[in-house]
Amino acid sequence: MSNRPKPESRSAFPHFYEMTTRWGDNDAYRHMTNVVYLSFFDSAVCRYLIENGVLDVEASAVIGMVAETHCSYFKEISFPSVINVGLRIGERGNSSIRYEIGLFRDSDDLACAQGYLVHVYVERKTGRPVPIPDDIRHAVAPLRQRHIA
Repeated sequence: MSNRPKPESRSAFPHFYEMTTRWGDNDAYRHMTNVVYLSFFDSAVCRYLIENGVLDVEASAVIGMVAETHCSYFKEISFPSVINVGLRIGERGNSSIRYEIGLFRDSDDLACAQGYLVHVYVERKTGRPVPIPDDIRHAVAPLRQRHIA
């Protein structure tokens, strides 16, 4: 498995949200269940878009639909923990954006988990892909991946 990614440091992500685990996030083994990791991914992306005024969950004519997700796990997370969710964009196509996310437990510098989700932007009424609107392109520009020397 030489292609397995290595955990990245906080410095690889230009934007962060602080979130907390909940008691119900733990599974029978007392660590956070895998679906919760992806929930943090989705919540961070949508929160960013809402806070930057480019997503109205009730009324936006164009919305991002999750077309693909991936998560690599490096170190377990469990309740209680503070999670710093790092956010950046990777590849960007005509109608899609790959949002890359790192989950950092408490004060850890290396990601406990990292991965991505791909939004394909579609017209809400038809569900058909459309070019990424300019306001979204501008809103996500600060999330471009940092280049680390």
